[in-house]
Amino acid sequence: MKLIVATCALLFNVVAASAISVVTGFPLWGVVATGSALSLLTPADGLRMAIQKEIWMNTIIEGLFADNLFISKATNADQFVNAGKTVHIPNAGSPSGVVKNRTALPAAIGVRTDPDLTFTLDEYTTNPIRIPHADTVELSYNKRESVLRQDRQMLIETVADAFTEYWAPTAANTFKTTGDTVAGHTPAATGNRKAFTVADVNSAMVLFNKQNVPQQGRYMLVDAVMYNQLLTSMTKYELLAFHSQADVKNGVVGKLFTFDIMMRSKALRYAAAGTIKAWTAAGAATDNAAALAWWDASVCRALGEVVAFDNLGDPTFYGDIYSFLVRCGGRPMRTNVEGLTAIVQDTVSAS
Repeated sequence: MKLIVATCALLFNVVAASAISVVTGFPLWGVVATGSALSLLTPADGLRMAIQKEIWMNTIIEGLFADNLFISKATNADQFVNAGKTVHIPNAGSPSGVVKNRTALPAAIGVRTDPDLTFTLDEYTTNPIRIPHADTVELSYNKRESVLRQDRQMLIETVADAFTEYWAPTAANTFKTTGDTVAGHTPAATGNRKAFTVADVNSAMVLFNKQNVPQQGRYMLVDAVMYNQLLTSMTKYELLAFHSQADVKNGVVGKLFTFDIMMRSKALRYAAAGTIKAWTAAGAATDNAAALAWWDASVCRALGEVVAFDNLGDPTFYGDIYSFLVRCGGRPMRTNVEGLTAIVQDTVSAS
């Protein structure tokens, strides 16, 4: 068998050499001798034994994160983040009053009492992460850059979830949705709810108008499902007018009844008792989604810079260690909670 293989190889070399000799002008037997020598240096199963290279793209597909532009639509108290643990917001007390055609003199003298609102700054930190030395020298994509970018984005998204909870009003300053029956959509929710509609946005506008809230600077944050419910409730002409005033660069997907509407994967969640429920808490079957409506001067935000920590070339972990930290806090600005409400999905009783 080996003799047959060798004979076939020799004949192939002769034919190939003849072609090469004609094209190049090199002596025929010189080309044959060179080809034979190379074939002896190449293993018979050379093709089968070739190294199978792994191909890595230079990019890594990372996680997706929510839009957090809504945080900027608030009274900015960022300068206080590094000044202490607690931020105070003085609220002006009641005005002294006005009397028509005063007859009683001397007039009574009063003193205005200014109530003080406070909020505590919270500290959010990522879990330390190790990047082995081998990953920094062997991978064709930049793993360090990917890890740091993704951890930082997750930290900011977690903080943004917290801001919706900082600003959320109590049950006394909320009202219910009024639309058709839809399925509950918060994590673990079961049963039916009433959809979020154009009429509900109009009710929020009427409330703000009655409170003398300026029309400029009104915002409303809705989750992805409630946003779809809102669009479904619109007429063709309402949709055209709504989208014509979108400002995607600033996170505004449309305008309706004086509100710049902003959409995010998550907005607010209330428990059945009407209390705000943190997104870090486990979902319940009776939870209800909610939209948040506010005037930018009715809520406050204090958000610090993201601080990065690193320990490069750690001799005990044989790699680099990284983590992030950010301090933040916020709350409603007014004791009477004017210019702030939540529209909570109403529960539909099982028939």
